[in-house]
Amino acid sequence: IISRLDISERRLPQDGRVSLSLGNKRVDVRVSTLPSTYGERIVLRLLDKQSAQINIQHLGLEKNILKNYQTTLKASEGIILVTGPTGSGKTTTLYAGLRYLSDSSQNILTVEDPIEYTLKGVGQTQVNPKTGYDFAMGLRSMLRQDPDVVMVGEIRDQETARIAIQASLTGHLVLTTVHTNSAVGAITRLRDMGIEPFLLSSSLKTIISQRLVRRLCNHCKRENQLSSSMAKLFNIKKGTTVFKPKGCDHCDGTGYVGRIAVAESIQIDAELKNMIHEKASEQAIAKYAFQHHLSIDEAGQDLIVSGITSAEELIRINNQKDDVSL
Repeated sequence: IISRLDISERRLPQDGRVSLSLGNKRVDVRVSTLPSTYGERIVLRLLDKQSAQINIQHLGLEKNILKNYQTTLKASEGIILVTGPTGSGKTTTLYAGLRYLSDSSQNILTVEDPIEYTLKGVGQTQVNPKTGYDFAMGLRSMLRQDPDVVMVGEIRDQETARIAIQASLTGHLVLTTVHTNSAVGAITRLRDMGIEPFLLSSSLKTIISQRLVRRLCNHCKRENQLSSSMAKLFNIKKGTTVFKPKGCDHCDGTGYVGRIAVAESIQIDAELKNMIHEKASEQAIAKYAFQHHLSIDEAGQDLIVSGITSAEELIRINNQKDDVSL
């Protein structure tokens, strides 16, 4: 009842939400129900409201990626894409970008599914499939509201992609997400949606691909030597000292405290524009894009060697890549 679900409806999936206080924290609870053979399955997703207040400098992005992100946010038009699997922090990264901009006098509007956090100074709307209000309709409607910046929760189809690109070419900065396993893969995904290469090369500004890995607890993490197989897997010298989780009172026995983003970023320069326009392969684009910047795998390796996370966490996010590509 408090999550505004119809308690008499057990034949259809439902989604709801409720805001609660847990100790000193305000938490949004997303409620999802699913009818099954033995009754309704219910999943609760806890969303810490403080996550929406995160400063862009505290995202944990590598300094060059952060600098490129901030620079692109100051642009008057173009598309910023954030990619990754569900739960990889894409929305948090977009929200941090909107907060970075919301101190200005810009008109910022969003269309989301659902609105995960409320942002001060931002006009937020939520899709409603029951009424036909989807991302495409929401985006078309928002463009009649004279926005400077538009955030689209996700590009899921060709229509939404086309409207977003047209908006970015007519004086609007567009922030959005797609589900791909790499930054370069986002270009291929949009191509596969039927978007012409010349439109992609003209509109794309920055693509960030990210995952979230757990931080090792500084109170109990312990040294470990990489095995030959693990060293080969991560392209790290055999015998390199790394760290592994142990568990203590500070981390509730998990060995980890908090999470940090591991990411890669592509800044679309003149050469990349030309490569996209000429339909260059993913391999060719990646080779050029990461010749002077870290790929997500290389960024993860740095986190292992520096003792911030464990090799097991990197294996987990590598498995996520397979999930996204299905």
